[in-house]
Amino acid sequence: MHILIIGAGIVGLTTAWTLARDGHRLTVIDRNKAVGDGASHANGAQLSYSYVAPMAAPSVLASLPKYLFSRDSAVRFLPQADPAQWRWALAFLASCTDATSARNTQRLLRLSFHSRDRLHALMDATGIAFQHSRNGKLVIHSTDAEQQAAEAQMRLQAAMGCEQYALSPAECLALEPGLESIAHRLRGGIHTPGEEVGDCLALCRGLEAHLRAEGHEILLGLEGRIAMANGRVNGIDTPQGRMQADLYIIAAGVASPAVARQAKTRLTLQPIRGYSISAPVLASNRAPVRSITDTARKTVYAPLGHRLRAAGFAEIGGSDTQHLAARTQTLSRELQAIFPGACAEDDLQPWVGLRPATPSSVPRIGKTRVDNLLLNVGQGALGFTLAAGSAALVADLVAGRPSQVNPTDYQ
Repeated sequence: MHILIIGAGIVGLTTAWTLARDGHRLTVIDRNKAVGDGASHANGAQLSYSYVAPMAAPSVLASLPKYLFSRDSAVRFLPQADPAQWRWALAFLASCTDATSARNTQRLLRLSFHSRDRLHALMDATGIAFQHSRNGKLVIHSTDAEQQAAEAQMRLQAAMGCEQYALSPAECLALEPGLESIAHRLRGGIHTPGEEVGDCLALCRGLEAHLRAEGHEILLGLEGRIAMANGRVNGIDTPQGRMQADLYIIAAGVASPAVARQAKTRLTLQPIRGYSISAPVLASNRAPVRSITDTARKTVYAPLGHRLRAAGFAEIGGSDTQHLAARTQTLSRELQAIFPGACAEDDLQPWVGLRPATPSSVPRIGKTRVDNLLLNVGQGALGFTLAAGSAALVADLVAGRPSQVNPTDYQ
């Protein structure tokens, strides 16, 4: 079967690679001029399989005033005169219940564990080098209440197969001596030994090379529009003419709602704008060995070879990717405060990107009312973590075979 995928980020490319294993012929198109040029480019670099709890949770409700009105908040809701945003917001608030949050956590965990297995299989098959390391993750807390809540979540997730350990402040410092500068505010942490890091962009480029070598098409810098006929997708109209295939898959990140509308399909997605900086490591004894999440500052740190990536902020509804100097400066200050002297301050690589999120944080994967159109969208900030499992689910649906996750959970 000839399958055309719209989107050449990590989700689209893993989907293409996985479908190619089943013998399909793939064409991948993207409006950007390079693969991984959207949310995949310089994300937080964490393959964080045990930390996939949805944004929509009961605790969010008490923080709504801060998210709406504080310019300094790490999480912000940016209201727009857009009915689609308000539909998303209402659905998000409806998901902020204990029962809904727990159910969505289970769905995301099942998909993330499946994704971990499928990514490892992809690595074994391709040998792509992307600064991958299974170095574990330490989430640190600065209040007793945060630590207690994290331990409660840890106990809940233990029943779902997560291997995690609660650490005292002294144990956090023994595991990561580089945290000595913030010892005064440490109240504990959660250590997850099996977590991983990697360079998502390098994996995208590696997948592109493999797909091209196998004879599949990847067409970049190409604007296309879905053409419909008799209730089916009849092709993608481009400046070079109409491109046709047997099956079409939308995996276009934040552009997916606009693309889906061309096929009379509505998606409830919002862009969540995030930021990162990548800095050269000058003193490895002061830099972290494993990925770190600082819950007090809502910032994550991931070692990638000779660089350390710091990422943070979630601006719901931010629709442009212009660098905001204030956000980059904040990340730089936080990096120097938590790991003083570890990284060069004069060679920062800043990035800002838009992550496509559903109100529940559970991605939309599978069939639409258009019988030759599938979706693989809405992974949000978990795109890197969930990509390989999402791709495997799509391939199972195309093949008509049972999947290791329940497809109806992601409809």
